[in-house]
Amino acid sequence: MAKLVECVPNFSEGRDLKKIKLITDAIEEVEGVKLLDVDPGKATNRTVVTIAGEPEIVLEAAFRGIKKASEIIDMRNHKGEHSRMGATDVCPFIPISGIDFDECIELSKKLGERVGRELNIPVYLYGFSASKPERVRLPDIRKGEYEGLEEKFKDPEWKPDFGKAEFNAKSGATAIGVRKFLIAYNVNLNTARTAIAKEIGLEIRETGRIQKDENGKGLRGDDGKFLRNPGLLKNVQATGWFIEEYKRAQVTINIMDHIETPLHIVYETVREQAEKLGARVTGSELVGLIPKDALIEAGLYFLKKQGTSVALSEMDILRTAVISMGLDELNPFEIEQKVIDYRFTKKGLKDLKITEFCDELASDSPAPGGGSVAALLGALGASLAAMVTNLTYYKKDYEENKDLLEKVGASGQNLKKSLLQAIDDDTEAYNKMVESRKLPKKTEDDKKTRNKAIQESNKYAMEIPFNTMKNSLEVLKLAYEVAYKGNPNCLSDAGVAALCAEAAITGAYYNVKINASSVEDLNYIENILAECDNLLNEKDRISAKIKEKMNTL
Repeated sequence: MAKLVECVPNFSEGRDLKKIKLITDAIEEVEGVKLLDVDPGKATNRTVVTIAGEPEIVLEAAFRGIKKASEIIDMRNHKGEHSRMGATDVCPFIPISGIDFDECIELSKKLGERVGRELNIPVYLYGFSASKPERVRLPDIRKGEYEGLEEKFKDPEWKPDFGKAEFNAKSGATAIGVRKFLIAYNVNLNTARTAIAKEIGLEIRETGRIQKDENGKGLRGDDGKFLRNPGLLKNVQATGWFIEEYKRAQVTINIMDHIETPLHIVYETVREQAEKLGARVTGSELVGLIPKDALIEAGLYFLKKQGTSVALSEMDILRTAVISMGLDELNPFEIEQKVIDYRFTKKGLKDLKITEFCDELASDSPAPGGGSVAALLGALGASLAAMVTNLTYYKKDYEENKDLLEKVGASGQNLKKSLLQAIDDDTEAYNKMVESRKLPKKTEDDKKTRNKAIQESNKYAMEIPFNTMKNSLEVLKLAYEVAYKGNPNCLSDAGVAALCAEAAITGAYYNVKINASSVEDLNYIENILAECDNLLNEKDRISAKIKEKMNTL
C-alpha cells in the first residue's frame, strides 16, 4: 500500500483571493501533491487548505505554502474572528493510509526544523508531536495569540521547539504537529446573539466551565489550575461567534476524535442545548473535508431515527446526512468534493454510462470481457434483491420480517458495491497479465523475474473471478430470501435477481478455468477448483428452490 498523508495548513488570510491563490499555486508547484480543498472565511480571515499525497511530497508542498504565506501575509495588519498566532497558524499532518503516527511525527519535526531554520519562524510542536504535555492542545499553545507572542518568548517554558525565541513581527509563530482526523464543524443558529452560541459552546466542550465562588471568581485546585465542570462531549472544542456575511451566530466546533464522538451526536447535542435557550439550529457547515465513514454513520443514525430502511445506496445515505444536518444551508455541499475518500477514488469502467460500457465491451479490445460482465451481473442481482426489500419494508403484512429484510437489503447494497469494483478489478487483472509478459527476458535473472511476475498475475486473474463467484453466491442467497419472504408482487424481480446471480457464478467460473491453464502451481489450481465445485453445487441447490417458487407465478 502506498503511503498517503494529509496535511491541513491554516493560513491567516481569508479575504484576499489573490493572496490565497499565490499560496495554493506555490503548493501545487510540487509534482505529485493533490490540492483537495481550499476553504476561505471572510469573517475569520483564515483559509483552511487541505493537501494529500506521499509523505515527502506533502512535506515539500507544506513548506512552500508556509514560505509563500510568510512573504505575502503581514500579521501586524491581521484581524479576524478566529484565534491565530501566525501567517501560517497551524500545520498538522494526518495519516491516511500506509503510514503510522510515528512516521508522521518525524515528518512534522523535519518540517518544523526547516521552517525555523530557513524562514526564521518560531515553531511549536503540538498534538502527537508535542515535546511537553502543556503543548499537546493547540488552544494552550495559542493562548495570548499573535499579540502575546513577544511576551511569551521571554518565558523559558515557552521557548519554541524550532527557531529562535524571538518575535517575528511579520509572520508570528506556527504550530506544526500530528493529529487524528479533525472535523472542523460549525452549527448555524437562528439568532445573531453571539452570547447564545458561546453559552452552547461552554456547555458542550470537553473542558466545560470554570467553577466559580459566590463572587464569580474562578476556583483553583491545589495545583493552581482552575477547577472545571466538564462539558457534555469528549474530544470536542467549541465556542461561539458571529458571522457577519450571514448575519447570524454559529457554534464553532472542532471534533478531535469523530469515532468516539460522532458528528451526528455533536449536531444533536447542539440542537438540544439551543432549544433550552430558546434558539433553534437551522443547519451546519463543514470546514474542509470529512471521512466518508463519519458521514455514513450520521446518515444511518437519521434514517433509523425516522424509522426508515437503511438498505440504501452509499450515496443515498450520505445525502440523508447532508439534508438532516443542513450541511448545504450556507453553501452547496458537493459530496464527491467534501468527502476525502472520493478524492482518491479513480474513475473506472463501473463509472461509465450503460451505453459507454456496452460500446467499450463491443470494441476490439479484449478487456473488459466476460469476467467484468459476470461481476456486473452479480451487482445487478444484488441491486434487485435490495430493491425487493425496500418495496416490502413498509408493508404492514411484513412487520415480523422487518429486521430480516433490512439485513438482506443492507447485504445487497454491500455486495453490489463489491461486485461493481470487481468489474474494474477483472480488467486490471488482465492488464497485469499483459504487462508481466512485456518484462525483459535477456538474462537468466530477467527470465526468473518475468516468470514469477507472470505466475503471480495469472493467480490474481483467477482470484478475482473466484471472489466474484463467492459474492454472487451470497447474492443468490439474498434472492432466495426475498423470493420467499418478500412482497409477492415483486416475485418476478426476485427471480431475475436469482438468474443474474446464477449467470454471474457460472460466468466467473469460466474465467477461473481459462486462467488456470496458465498457472504452474498445481496444488493452487487443485484447491481453488475444488472450492469452485462446492460453490457450483451450492448454486444448483439454491437455484432449484428458487425455481420452485417461480413456478407459482
